[in-house]
Amino acid sequence: MSEKQEVHPGDYVHSDHPVDFTEEKRSDDDSADLYNDEEFPFEENQFTWRAAIIGSLLGCVVAASNLYVGLKIGWTFGASLWGAIFGFIILKPLARLMGNTFGPRENATCQAAATTAGGLSTGFVTAIPAMYRMGLMGVGRMPKDDALTLTLWTTSAAFFGMFFAVPLRTHFVINQDLVFPTPRAAAETIRNLHKTGSKAAKDAQKTALIMMFAFFIAMAFVIIGNWIPGIFDTVHILYWIGKAAGYSNLQHADQTWGWAWSFDFSFFGAGLMTPGSTVWSFILGEFLAYGLAGPLMVDSGYLEGPTGFTLPGNGSAQSWFLWPGIALMVFTAFGELGVNGKSLWHGIVSAVLGGRNLIRRLTKRTELISDSTYVSKDPVPDHLQVPTLWWVSGLLVSAVFTIVLMAVDFKVPVYSTILAIILSFILAFVGLQASGETDINPTGSIGKVTQLVFSRFPGDLAVVQKTNLMCANISASICAQAVDMVGDLKTGHLLGASPRSQFLAQCVGSVFAIAAAVPLFILYTEAYKCIIDPLVEKCPFGLVSVRTWQAVCEVLTTGGSVPKGAVITAIVFAILAIANILIRIKLIPEKFRPYWINLNAVGLGLINPSPALAIAMLTGWAGGQIWIRFNRAAHEKYMYSVAGGFISGVGVAGIIKAILVLGGVEDATVKWACNEDIC
Repeated sequence: MSEKQEVHPGDYVHSDHPVDFTEEKRSDDDSADLYNDEEFPFEENQFTWRAAIIGSLLGCVVAASNLYVGLKIGWTFGASLWGAIFGFIILKPLARLMGNTFGPRENATCQAAATTAGGLSTGFVTAIPAMYRMGLMGVGRMPKDDALTLTLWTTSAAFFGMFFAVPLRTHFVINQDLVFPTPRAAAETIRNLHKTGSKAAKDAQKTALIMMFAFFIAMAFVIIGNWIPGIFDTVHILYWIGKAAGYSNLQHADQTWGWAWSFDFSFFGAGLMTPGSTVWSFILGEFLAYGLAGPLMVDSGYLEGPTGFTLPGNGSAQSWFLWPGIALMVFTAFGELGVNGKSLWHGIVSAVLGGRNLIRRLTKRTELISDSTYVSKDPVPDHLQVPTLWWVSGLLVSAVFTIVLMAVDFKVPVYSTILAIILSFILAFVGLQASGETDINPTGSIGKVTQLVFSRFPGDLAVVQKTNLMCANISASICAQAVDMVGDLKTGHLLGASPRSQFLAQCVGSVFAIAAAVPLFILYTEAYKCIIDPLVEKCPFGLVSVRTWQAVCEVLTTGGSVPKGAVITAIVFAILAIANILIRIKLIPEKFRPYWINLNAVGLGLINPSPALAIAMLTGWAGGQIWIRFNRAAHEKYMYSVAGGFISGVGVAGIIKAILVLGGVEDATVKWACNEDIC
């Protein structure tokens, strides 16, 4: 990536090439502006209250959907593309009414606020319901009785993750320049929405139409699949071939191990934007754990089944491969960090200097001046950056606030919270590396790592279990927020938006997230007591993540352990991860490095017990390769529009499906290519 790109009238600006950041104020004839006046309107202010508030309200809609869907299946939807598209639909005519302009950088502000407001659901679909189910919050207590405590916790998670993201931007967005598929799709979506009327209007109109067509195709398939799942959702090819041929092993591969083909357009879009080495590495990890080694280990009697965390003996393939997968991800992420360690060290030194200057300012002493000779590759000028003082002081206040809250309201020892905060910063690198490369944020695995760390701490069992869950909740929530926030900064970087403006939008979005998350959780738990009461048998929610967190906590704090074979394999994989990075950097010619195996993606495949997702990503990548072969120019121009349309269509359809379920509309009513074994 070059550090500076010239933008000429009528040029097509590819999102891989973010343009130069320049001064905010310019003369009318200055053609070097970030967006040429003939193509995009000049934006006097990137941060506006209208964009921040509209984006936050849009994010709250996604938050409501995420809580429902997260409790049901353990998955949540990002609000980035939702905020980008519908923010444009609302704010563009509003700007006309107000007699001013609305450009792509203000649109980036809107989507940043939406992402923040919509993404604060991690704790409410994992650790917090698990604590109520285990009686750790008090016998007979309901979330409405703990409204203040839950609000304070939500405040801690929201702002801590936001401040964490600021120093991580340089490493992941600037130095590594990771793909970040969904944030990249958001940037391209915003770019296309604002191109209309420029000299490139013809191309812009075509890309916008292609994006909207992809959007509606993806949305239609998801919604139709709600009633016809055997054809428009997941196609169980191996099951039906095996059934017709009388070969039970093929049926078993589909029905038990998940090797099915699905119309998951969000992963089609992610595959379009993801390098082939990452896609194939991801499918390799899935194949090793759930296509080869896992089934062989189950057939031999060594493992008890494909999924689950409470099985006897050596457990399931999911619980066994969790630890080798995490080892690959952790050590690959930190190996990459070592390669780019100079920028991290500079960030740490700057943070320490900022902290010392904060103290000196409060004590009215002269501030220290940095004597560092480090030259950053970041093209953003200082006046558009988030001031070091802001995020350093924010981190310090958030840390103190979290430590006090955990000690007073959750009875978690102070040293445990401090360790959890340190661990959160370390694991945030793992989450960002995985999300930046594959669009999957492994917050569940990050939570499991923290649960493992806090499995043998001394104390009363109830305190140990609460510490185990809440410290893991800190890590997972902070990591989830940090990944979302850095993703926003990636979108802004590709659009030439000010990090400071996006940070301010995230602050506004966090306030809305706090205001929405707790009331929604209380509403659901009042309507569905089964969420927090294990004695209520009939429940419309699967509570997949809740039950998993509860099971892992009970296993680790009551004498359970990680199988010896999994530990040995994890150690071997950790060594391989470091060796792989050294081989790639020292021995592999630079032109071949993009094709080298990505062990971080292999690790992600090991811990993800849904091969259909990897197959969908591979399908998207293969479609992109075919497209390149037939029309490379069209692929370069329209690929991100198609990917953005796919991903945003699925996100909006997910909200519609949640509304249908809340409205009592029956699903899976058409049983074509479907029976009780697979649907």
